[in-house]
Amino acid sequence: MRELNEKCAVVGVFGVDKAALIAHLGLYAMQHRGQEATGISAANGARIATIKDRGLVSRVYTDESLSKLPGCAAIGHNRYSTAGEDSILDAQPIFARYALGEIAIAHNGNFPNARAVRAKLIEDGAIFNTSLDTENLVHLIAKSHENKLQERILDTLSQCDGSYSLLFLSRTKLFAARDPRGFRPLSLAKLGDGYMIASETCAFDLAGAKFIRDIEPGEMVIFEEGKEPRSVNFAKEPIRKCIFEHIYFARPDSFLFGESVYAIRKELGRLLWEECKTNADMVIPVPDSSIPHAIGYAQASGLPFELGIIRNHYVGRTFIEPLQEIRDLKVKKKLSPVKELICGKRLVIVDDSIVRGTTSRQIVSLLREAGAKEIHMRIASPTITHCCFYGIDTPQQSELISHKMSVDQIREYLKADSLRFLSIDALRKAARCKGDFCLSCFDGEYYHDPANNSVSNAA
Repeated sequence: MRELNEKCAVVGVFGVDKAALIAHLGLYAMQHRGQEATGISAANGARIATIKDRGLVSRVYTDESLSKLPGCAAIGHNRYSTAGEDSILDAQPIFARYALGEIAIAHNGNFPNARAVRAKLIEDGAIFNTSLDTENLVHLIAKSHENKLQERILDTLSQCDGSYSLLFLSRTKLFAARDPRGFRPLSLAKLGDGYMIASETCAFDLAGAKFIRDIEPGEMVIFEEGKEPRSVNFAKEPIRKCIFEHIYFARPDSFLFGESVYAIRKELGRLLWEECKTNADMVIPVPDSSIPHAIGYAQASGLPFELGIIRNHYVGRTFIEPLQEIRDLKVKKKLSPVKELICGKRLVIVDDSIVRGTTSRQIVSLLREAGAKEIHMRIASPTITHCCFYGIDTPQQSELISHKMSVDQIREYLKADSLRFLSIDALRKAARCKGDFCLSCFDGEYYHDPANNSVSNAA
């Protein structure tokens, strides 16, 4: 069970009546990408109005609150914090008034050089209200000497190398930009006479929008009333798409980086069987993220696929609890084995990844208590040995179990009968990788220097 967390979801709507309502639907579809806070900014040509709060989309937005967001343009954001603090001030979109008027910004990703950029801004007299990377953008746009917002945004992006999908909303325009390496996904769809932009295509399905294409790495698309969207290519770098989008982050029904997420996850499971064959009675996924992987493993092996672990969807996340005892208790509340199904059986347990290993150990313990005869853990990704600096919340490297233990030592810690991980070569094959995915959490090959978080041009 995964203990990594993707930063956020972003959604934009332009040229559509009640744009905030559509943005709300998009955020609802992408709730899996962030559950700490949510916000929407809407523009009606004269002003920008914003509503944001802690909590889930279903709690924050009501018919009454959405009625306070008039206009035909809107941007929205679901937050999981990888940078910043758990504060309502750090919820997005970020809103500000400046020389050219009003602006709201929503951001998915991280800027590895954010600390250095902020230090220089503070030295020059900037005052910050949040701990977000995103607030750097507001100050850089405000300080830019360019005369038009489009040029100010491009000037700002030239100073903030990193991983991002960004939405900028003015009172009359919307700008959507994707980082030059393509780390974070961002797609474009047609909705009636207008347009919709989102981190994942599942947002389009709920809103009734028709997918057009991905926004390309290093591309900014400008939406303006009465005009067709315009495209500007502002930078070019070696492509480094985040491989964890396909392993876990994206919803299985999304179409990401030109591929079906569900199909790739099944292929990961099939290749996992080819590399890690096991004699067993059944294949069981760790719900919900590993279900497609386990289906692929079961179909390739001919072993029965069973839902031997039932997830309680109304229990909060386990990884944010400060004490291990509380995390362990929440795992028991969240996951329950089907005892009559697994008692006396040899089980293949398929999971998408192992980070700290504490949750996996608890799962093995639950299955032992339920009477499992053998437990064979099969992980549909390679060992995670390095931290991520590009928008994923990873623990310190010293907390990554695969950094400090061998596979056999991890197996002993989990108390499993066997443990195998997918190879990096198989991962590349499943994702049709041609050197265009970021694998830094597996192989430690960064494009910047993690010692000082300064960005380099190294691929």
